[in-house]
Amino acid sequence: MDISTHDEVTSFQTGFALKPDLVFPVRSPEDVVAAVRHAGDARLPVSVLATGHGLPGAVEGGVLISTRHMDRVVVDPEARTARVQAGVRWSQVVSAAEPYGLAPLNGSAPGVGAVSYTLGGGLGILAREFGYAADHVRSLDVVTGDGRPRHVTEGSDLYWGLLGGGHRLGVVTELEIGLVPVRRLYGGSLAFDGRAVGPAAVLRAYEEWTRTVPSTLTSSFAAVPYPDLPALPPHLRGRYVVSVRVAYTGADGAELVAPLREIGPVLTDSLREMPYAESRTIHSDPDFPHSYHGDSAVLSGLDVERVGELLERTGPDCGAMVVVQINHLGGALARPAPNTVPYREGRFLVRLLTGGGREQARELLDPAFALLSPVALGRTVNFAFGAGDRTEGLYDAETSERLAELESRYDPASLLRRSVSA
Repeated sequence: MDISTHDEVTSFQTGFALKPDLVFPVRSPEDVVAAVRHAGDARLPVSVLATGHGLPGAVEGGVLISTRHMDRVVVDPEARTARVQAGVRWSQVVSAAEPYGLAPLNGSAPGVGAVSYTLGGGLGILAREFGYAADHVRSLDVVTGDGRPRHVTEGSDLYWGLLGGGHRLGVVTELEIGLVPVRRLYGGSLAFDGRAVGPAAVLRAYEEWTRTVPSTLTSSFAAVPYPDLPALPPHLRGRYVVSVRVAYTGADGAELVAPLREIGPVLTDSLREMPYAESRTIHSDPDFPHSYHGDSAVLSGLDVERVGELLERTGPDCGAMVVVQINHLGGALARPAPNTVPYREGRFLVRLLTGGGREQARELLDPAFALLSPVALGRTVNFAFGAGDRTEGLYDAETSERLAELESRYDPASLLRRSVSA
């Protein structure tokens, strides 16, 4: 079981090398126990890999636990729950729940690992209506850093710590999650030519529009400077595309989005009624492995002037491709829950993504996020791509202190400090 193979260390994120001393391609909770205990006996740090979307950095040495073979999903339609193993991708859960008219609280990319996404909080396409994915976890099965398998339910300190900070406490082998009764939705994207309309104009209109929508509507703003490559569709090649993406379970979606169509000429309009199984088309995230760095800032409000300057600095003339995404928060996301997911008072989340090397990315991203510091509450662990060991801003001081106490109790040898569960 302690063999290194190319397949086990290959991930969606191609920008960081994974060079562990040992690879454990686990297929059961018992395998995970054996891997963690081996690491403890050998005094080797432990990293965890599912799909590799959210890697915080490279892995050199130690033990890598690959969970991709643990891919079972079991839906209980009566209880509206699903049991999801550690290597399951969201596309599998969506497909398993669809026949029963149910849906998970998945994110925009179907290839992301369901468990690690949820442990980081999980900001999904229906988040304003239903809250974070972590808020709907019924139970967790986990092997803590001391090598013990545990079944965890609400009310325990591990339940609180794992959901939002789980990558620091153990290797979660399975979740039981709640499903929601959603069969269809109104969703899609309105895309504008950023050079013709101006990203700041779209941003201002979007911010004003978010003040009017119900909490059952979840949306985001995006600005993407596409390169002029033959592989891209003709309508995207070389364009600076600014778009608004929408997901809504109500019946009056067309009326709610009508003000957005007044912003200016539309490049593409994919807004429509759709089965939930097609919700992946709302964002159409790239499904091919590539290299990227990114970070985020939760904002107390959307300062249009500051974010407008950020858009100008990260636009098509900045010398690198930077993707800007702004998620509208609030609604059910503001409700308190017994987990560590922070900054529930936040009104918007700004995410920046770019390619290149780590130093080049930081030179570009750090000044951009500095613009937002007067209205920034903190960062989110789900979107700290390539941030390495940077933990500042992920939690408030009290939460950080409590998590550190849990780490010392359940991972006394600090095996899991380098975990890259993704």
